[in-house]
Amino acid sequence: MEQRNGTRSSTQPQLRINVPSTARERAASVDPYGFERSDDFNYESYEELMSEYLAVLTRRSIKWSKLLQGKRRVDRNLKVKRYVRKGIPNEHRPLVWMTASGAQERLERNPGYYQSLLDAQHNPRLVETIRIDLHRTFPDNIHFRKSADPCLQKALFNVLVAYGHHNKAVGYCQGMNFIAGYLIIISKDEEMSFWLMEALLDRILPDYYTLAMLGLKADQEVLGELVRMKVPAVWQLMQDHGVMWTLVVSRWFICLFIDILPVETVLRIWDCLFYEGSKILFRVALTLIHHHQDVFLQAQNLPDICECFKRITRGAFVEDCHAFMQRIFQEPGSLSMSTVTKLRESCRARITAEES
Repeated sequence: MEQRNGTRSSTQPQLRINVPSTARERAASVDPYGFERSDDFNYESYEELMSEYLAVLTRRSIKWSKLLQGKRRVDRNLKVKRYVRKGIPNEHRPLVWMTASGAQERLERNPGYYQSLLDAQHNPRLVETIRIDLHRTFPDNIHFRKSADPCLQKALFNVLVAYGHHNKAVGYCQGMNFIAGYLIIISKDEEMSFWLMEALLDRILPDYYTLAMLGLKADQEVLGELVRMKVPAVWQLMQDHGVMWTLVVSRWFICLFIDILPVETVLRIWDCLFYEGSKILFRVALTLIHHHQDVFLQAQNLPDICECFKRITRGAFVEDCHAFMQRIFQEPGSLSMSTVTKLRESCRARITAEES
């Protein structure tokens, strides 16, 4: 339709598209694993980081798909070890964790065992202790809320009860709920989570969760010895202020860095934990301490030191999981399993003598 002055009338409605203008608007308020982002979450930094990391994930996914090519097992060789250290894509994590840790073999050798544990008569005290902790497990994760469908609390309860009856010497203690929760989130399968739990607690980290917690206590002392060898200035600071290692790093070991480091970084650590064993925990701890030794040396007293151990687990250094994982294999230098084994033996002997 022409107007009298010869110009065309703009009677058609304008199509307006709302494009998110800020990083906060572009990113979801819940991460891919179901965890709600905190109020102080840095969306701008996250967006910048993910713009690079998504390309890494895509490359790794293609390489892993070619490596596996439909196979149900992974080999143990230098190539696979290198692949694991560079990260396992989420779609392949359950398979790689299960086969690398020996959990898949245990499952196949014991068909029906998990269900038999669930069907057995349950210890009322064990059940009550686990139930108390269910609502405390990841309250910031939407999948663990009673309103969720499905609610992962049921799967969590089953895995913990089954493990408690499988290993009566351990039963259940706090910290195991978070480990089982992560396993369920990644594997999306109760029975797989149970056998991965068995691999971790019975073989990879023995005596971490027994009543005496001898393995846990020993490994905290082993870390102290490694710091003395590799970061002597921080070790001397701890000595001067009489700070016991268990005071500042016990949660690192009990929870395997869950709720200590960002989720994606924890999962990258666990990739190596299932493939290479517990030595990875020392590499992570040593890197955190070594990289921030200047921060430690500014501490004047015990509260300062405790605050340092909190500060070093936050920020860009640990959020960039790909760069962080590269650092843990460079910054601490060489760390042989034979060295760790010898230190464990001497620390266990010392702790046993002191407690007897």
